[in-house]
Amino acid sequence: MTQKRCGGARGFTLVEILLVVVIIGVLAAMVVPNFSGKKSKAQQAAAVADIEANLAVALDMYELDVGRFPTTEQGLKALIETPSTPPVPETWGGPYLKKKTIPLDPWGQEYNYRSPGTQNQESYDLFSYGADGVESNDDIANWQKE
Repeated sequence: MTQKRCGGARGFTLVEILLVVVIIGVLAAMVVPNFSGKKSKAQQAAAVADIEANLAVALDMYELDVGRFPTTEQGLKALIETPSTPPVPETWGGPYLKKKTIPLDPWGQEYNYRSPGTQNQESYDLFSYGADGVESNDDIANWQKE
C-alpha cells in the first residue's frame, strides 16, 4: 500500500514565512507609533477630568458645607474624613468622594493641593506634575486654560 498526499498539500517555505514576518513587522511599525501617543493623551485627559470635574465638585461640596475650602495642611484628605488639624469644621458633611479614597493622578502620584492658592488666591490650586513627576511643561493645573 502506498500513501498519497491529499490535494498535493505541502508546507510553507522559509522564504514565505520570512515574507509574512516582514509584512507583519512593517504593519506593526506603522501602527504602534499611532497608539503610543494615544496613551499619553488619555492620561492627560484623565488628569484634566479629575482636576476640573471630580475633585473640583468634591471641593465645591465641601465648601458649601463648611464655608471654606480645606487648608493646605488639611489637604484633599479632608474630602474623605473630618479634618483634625485647625480649623476643624463643625459642619463637615462628607465624605465628598464616592469611592472614599483620594484618587492618584494617571501616573500614580498624588495630586498637589494648595489653599489658598498662589494662582487662584480666592480658592485653591490643584495640579499634577504630569508624566515626569516634576514641575515642567507637561503639568496639568486648574488655573491653566487652553
